[in-house]
Amino acid sequence: MDNNNNNESIKQESPICSKSVDGGVDLWSCNNKDKDNKDSSSSSPDHLVILVNGILGTTKDWKFGAEQFVKQLPHQLIVHCSERNVSKLTLDGIDVMGERLAEEVVELIHRNPEARKISFVGHSMGGLVARYAIGRLYRPPKSDNTEEGSNDASDGDSRGTICGLEAMNFITVATPHLGSRGNNQVPFLFGVTAIEKVATYVIHWIFRRTGRHLFLTDADKEEVPLLRRMVDDCGDLHFMSALQAFHRRATYANVGYDHIVGWRTASIRRISDLPKVLLLSFTCAQNMCWCCSPWFLKFIRSGLTEIFCYLVGGFC
Repeated sequence: MDNNNNNESIKQESPICSKSVDGGVDLWSCNNKDKDNKDSSSSSPDHLVILVNGILGTTKDWKFGAEQFVKQLPHQLIVHCSERNVSKLTLDGIDVMGERLAEEVVELIHRNPEARKISFVGHSMGGLVARYAIGRLYRPPKSDNTEEGSNDASDGDSRGTICGLEAMNFITVATPHLGSRGNNQVPFLFGVTAIEKVATYVIHWIFRRTGRHLFLTDADKEEVPLLRRMVDDCGDLHFMSALQAFHRRATYANVGYDHIVGWRTASIRRISDLPKVLLLSFTCAQNMCWCCSPWFLKFIRSGLTEIFCYLVGGFC
């Protein structure tokens, strides 16, 4: 059935319902909500999960993953595939995209007043966009304004919130947290210093303002590059405080076969930290997962099984 009012359309593919809204696509279990977003059971999901695509990506990149989340956790999640930053809009810069995502999340929360928790899953550059957005959406803990010793504040309030919701999980998959500048940060440049230096000067011809951010060439004389500013709170953007508000934070990196995002920048580790693993072996330690099997790589890249663990409060 379709409803064309307010640019919304509802589709039902049992057991998953989806609704296209200006700015993205919402998915939920049909057993929990009806087409008007009214509770149809005593158990209504109260956990929003925001999925953010990477550079030149679209909501279709997350279609399979979003459906699996709802199937696995039908009574807990409302999954939202962000559409505010897709295709060529992903070239506008991480800060611009972060502001758009923040606005989209606020609108999503208003559409789902029953929501109490929120999580983010970002793929590639989408992880950086999500980090910027939560810095904008962060609300300091209420306990800061109460007398010391007050026990009224919840655990979520003591950490701070994301637009009033308890921050649960922040997960990135193959995200260049340290940028793309440096030796072997972009594997398809073959680690050749001359080529990597040339890329630094011409990348904005292809990826425009986003390219400047990724290669740390966006700094003005009186400022440092955006990605460096995002390692701490910066004015009214609480980048680090927002990350600390989440109960669980995880980043997934590919040891090999990822020619765009290098292992060091995705894992925030030194090359000497690269674990020694055997073919088909899987190691998960300190919230970091690695896999060296080409056959297994595609599955780990999406990280669905491990992400399910985080969404329900477990670990790898």
